[in-house]
Amino acid sequence: MKNLLVKFLKYLTKDEEQGAISQSEPQQETKQEFRKNQEVEEKQPILESKKQRQKKSKEPKKARGKKQEEGDIVTIDPRDIRDVMEIMEVPFVSLSKNRTVPINYESPDGKIKVNISRHTNHYLASIYDWDIVLLVASKIQEIINSGEDIPPRTIIIPRHELLKSIYKQDANKQQKDLKSSLNRLKSTLIETTIRNEDGRYDAGFGFLDSWGYTDRKDIREFRITLSQWLYDGICRKGSLLKVRPEYFKITSGIKKFLYRTARKHVGNQNKSWDFLIETLHEKSGSERELKKFKHDLKKAVSDNDIPAYFMSWIEKDGKTYVRFTNKKKEMEDMISNNKKTKENQ
Repeated sequence: MKNLLVKFLKYLTKDEEQGAISQSEPQQETKQEFRKNQEVEEKQPILESKKQRQKKSKEPKKARGKKQEEGDIVTIDPRDIRDVMEIMEVPFVSLSKNRTVPINYESPDGKIKVNISRHTNHYLASIYDWDIVLLVASKIQEIINSGEDIPPRTIIIPRHELLKSIYKQDANKQQKDLKSSLNRLKSTLIETTIRNEDGRYDAGFGFLDSWGYTDRKDIREFRITLSQWLYDGICRKGSLLKVRPEYFKITSGIKKFLYRTARKHVGNQNKSWDFLIETLHEKSGSERELKKFKHDLKKAVSDNDIPAYFMSWIEKDGKTYVRFTNKKKEMEDMISNNKKTKENQ
């Protein structure tokens, strides 16, 4: 009887061990599956982030066809500054900072007429003030190039961006100068037959409709609204020309005028362009008499330091000209002439 009881106990013990083994095997499998699932869950965010990055890289940086909001903040690339061609062609701004006498210009064929006057207690807008318009025009062109359909007339420019772009270092003093420039651009009155070729013209617009300055602890920015006339001119296809950022370093009004003349007429062409000094006098709108203008002009040509172009003083057939030549072409010609000289020697 005792032997039977021992055998029975051994049988029960064996069943319990088998049961324990049979239960432990599924638990081991579950742990392995858990580890696998955990690894998958840990890798999943990485896989998703790669997909997101790939998707992001395929997406355009700017939404095309999106209308730019009025007063969007401007970031200006100084390598991408543009000027308005029709205003480079004829005198719309003064070469001096304190001119009160109106500018009156008529083209030789009589088709283009320009009259620039001022409000009381203001000077005419100058070629120095025009630097601000170059920056605004550049931003508008950037918006057009990005595929956004309608650029705004109102642009917001952070103060530090504006000062940096036009190489003004003394922020407090130059801020006052900027405000004076904006006032002159707003208060200058324009009458012209440009874009109105039937010969009629009426007063009633300036370069700007309005401007404002916000000065808070977190924000210092200028808000500039172009006049409809200037805005339309800037937005016309092919109306702007890229200018060198070194242009802003020119401190002489007549040299600024000479650079703009060379950029407009010579551009990147591999040929020279000659102007009679009388023609330059008319195109500049200078209030100085021709004799004094000629003296200033000769000094500027002698300095010969405007960006991208060489200037030469040419006298022939009893007339005096200024010749503008692309520096790149001039250097190529010098290298070519040196080679020929060495070959002949």
